[in-house]
Amino acid sequence: MTVRAVLFDFGNTLFAHAPLPETIRTEAAALGRPVTTEWARLLADRIQHEAHTAEELTHPRDLDAAVWAARWPVLYAVADDEVPGLGAALYRSMHAAHEWVPYAAAAHTLAALQRAGVPVGIVSNTGWDVRSVFAHHGMDEGVRSFVLSFEAGAVKPAVEIFELACQRVGSAPGETLMVGDDPVADAGAVRAGLTTLLLPALPPGAANGVDAVLSLVTSS
Repeated sequence: MTVRAVLFDFGNTLFAHAPLPETIRTEAAALGRPVTTEWARLLADRIQHEAHTAEELTHPRDLDAAVWAARWPVLYAVADDEVPGLGAALYRSMHAAHEWVPYAAAAHTLAALQRAGVPVGIVSNTGWDVRSVFAHHGMDEGVRSFVLSFEAGAVKPAVEIFELACQRVGSAPGETLMVGDDPVADAGAVRAGLTTLLLPALPPGAANGVDAVLSLVTSS
C-alpha cells in the first residue's frame, strides 16, 4: 500500500495513564485513606462493570461531553462511602494532561511523520478534549486533525468516524494507515478500507512499537 496519511488512537496507543487500580491506591493515599492492592483491584473491576451495564450504556458518554462529565464522576464515586472524595480525585486524575504519559517512541514518531510531510490525525472514542494532553507534552504541532467521538457524532468502530478522519487529513481510506490498540473499535477501520496496525496496551512510557509506523511509511 501507499501510505499518505496516518491515523492514531489516543489512549494506549500514543499515551497511557496509570492503570485504574494503581490510580485508586495513589488517590486514596493522598486522601489519607490508604487501601490495599486487592481493594483497589476490586474497586477498579466494579467501576468497569458499572460503566458497561445495559442501563449505564443508555447514557451516550462518548457522544456528549455533558453526559461524560455527568456520568464518570458517579461511576468513580461508587466507593465514596468508604473513601470520601475518592470519586472526584479519580475523575481529576483521569482528565489531567500531565497524568497521561507518552509511549517511549510516540513523540519521535509524530515528529518524524511531520518532517516527512505525512499528515497525522487522531481518532478517539471520548467525551473530553484530549487535545490538552498533546499540548501539554508539546506533541500537538504534528497533528493535523482531531476527530473525537463527542464532536464527530460517531463512535468507533463505525465506518463514518474513520471516513471523516480521512477527509480531515486529506487522504483516501486506501492510502491511510490506522494505528490503535482495540481489536474491536480500531479494527473497524478495516471496514472503512484502511490498513490497520494494532499495538499492545502497555504501561505508560513503555516501548509499545508505535515507531513501526515509520518503516511502513518509508517503504510505501
